[in-house]
Amino acid sequence: MRTAVLGLAAVLAAAPVFAADKDSADKKAPAVLNYKMKSLDGKDMDLSQYQGKVVLLVNVASYCGNTPQYKPLEALYEKYGDKGLIVLGVPANEFGKQEPGSDAEIAKFCDETYHVKFPMTSKQVVKGDGICPLYQYLTSKDTDPMFAGDIKWNFTKFLIGRNGEIVARFEPKVQPDSDAVVKAIEAELDKK
Repeated sequence: MRTAVLGLAAVLAAAPVFAADKDSADKKAPAVLNYKMKSLDGKDMDLSQYQGKVVLLVNVASYCGNTPQYKPLEALYEKYGDKGLIVLGVPANEFGKQEPGSDAEIAKFCDETYHVKFPMTSKQVVKGDGICPLYQYLTSKDTDPMFAGDIKWNFTKFLIGRNGEIVARFEPKVQPDSDAVVKAIEAELDKK
């Protein structure tokens, strides 16, 4: 009898843990992280893997006057990556046709020229006809009323907080290592 009671107590003690695990598994990633894309190397990339991280999303291009921003973007990733920052590059060719290469060519350029280690998606459409779902979400007044609006040029930056909410948008000429961007990133990283 005593063994049965102890066994039942052990099962009951474990039940809340199982229920908590089930509940957390049923929760979806915040909407901005609910997208699946391809990476530059053609592998599946599920953005929900970044849930709970701070994400700096940037539409990038290899032949733009802003292209040197790769260097401070990589520096941010190296400095804050272990604290929870993900820099996510999204190559796009909508602005002056400044990203004409294939995914393999983009990857080679980023590696050889700027030693980019942060994750990057395959080339996407970020404005106009054929806009990818992620950028449709980021720029729509319905889903992002505070920071909506068309992407104006390469290297527009969206900051996603740990809670999955869009917390800031920085226009192309704002340098990734500017006080405004760094303070916004640090403020989000401090949130647990």
